[in-house]
Amino acid sequence: MIASAAPRRMPAYFALLAMASLIWSAQGTAVKFLDRQMGPIAITFVPFYVTTLLFIPLLIRKRRANPQASRPTWSDWGRFTLAGVAGQVLAQLGMTWGISRSLASNGAVLNLMIPVITALLASLMLREKLTLLRVVSLVVGLAGVLLMSVQALRGSSFLEMKYLAGNALILIGCFGSSFYNTYCKGLLRRFQEIEILIFSYITASLASLPLLVWVEPFHWSVFASLDWKSWAAFAFLAILMYGASMLFFFAALEHLDVTVASVSLYLVPIFGVILAAVLLGERLSALAIAGSGIVLAATILIMKYDTV
Repeated sequence: MIASAAPRRMPAYFALLAMASLIWSAQGTAVKFLDRQMGPIAITFVPFYVTTLLFIPLLIRKRRANPQASRPTWSDWGRFTLAGVAGQVLAQLGMTWGISRSLASNGAVLNLMIPVITALLASLMLREKLTLLRVVSLVVGLAGVLLMSVQALRGSSFLEMKYLAGNALILIGCFGSSFYNTYCKGLLRRFQEIEILIFSYITASLASLPLLVWVEPFHWSVFASLDWKSWAAFAFLAILMYGASMLFFFAALEHLDVTVASVSLYLVPIFGVILAAVLLGERLSALAIAGSGIVLAATILIMKYDTV
């Protein structure tokens, strides 16, 4: 709970959330570099498997250093399975597959629902209070991102029949992401963030394997066709996207309410706009600058003054 978080440490938690948002903002670019050689299921889960394998030695080392660490029971494995399948599998596959069957603009707009869904789930599942400050911060942040997303809103086509299935998958992905963050907050009472990540990643990996066997068969020869940009994108997804960013987010989540931490997700489009300007030479519009300022104000507001 945020009441236990020392005010002097709030800048550190904000920095962790900002780092996670910065990494998440580059996911779409990485996916674009890989979709020439891989299908959406392979792009989603092959880097995910690599992350899981890389995490296992770290998990073993941490548990050896702490012999009194809680051992997962069968009941705990059921919870990790729920987090992995209803959280990670739905979130990652829903987003990637949904955008491939819809428009990028639809995905950008629908992703704005994640902080709102997260706040509602946190209220229902964790009994977190939806205070006036939290509601105002969510609304102000949403308004700022919508201001930044004028072009995406103009190009969105939510009700066109050919995009409905993709839009539904994106919404499922939004729910999966919100559910994972909320549900794992409850698991932090007994397990460290690295333990929750790796145990839920293991169950998610096992649950997703049939997709790469029967739905979209994966062939190892695809790695031979990757150029350096594709390899860089693959490494980014495996090491930063599924690895470092989640550790940053969970490290902050351990000390903050889920509702408070979820407001930081509005930083993702800010960093996306900045990356587009720096890496792709796109111009920053007045609306993008104004919207960025509003989002930053909403994030700082709740991080500084929320005392529940």
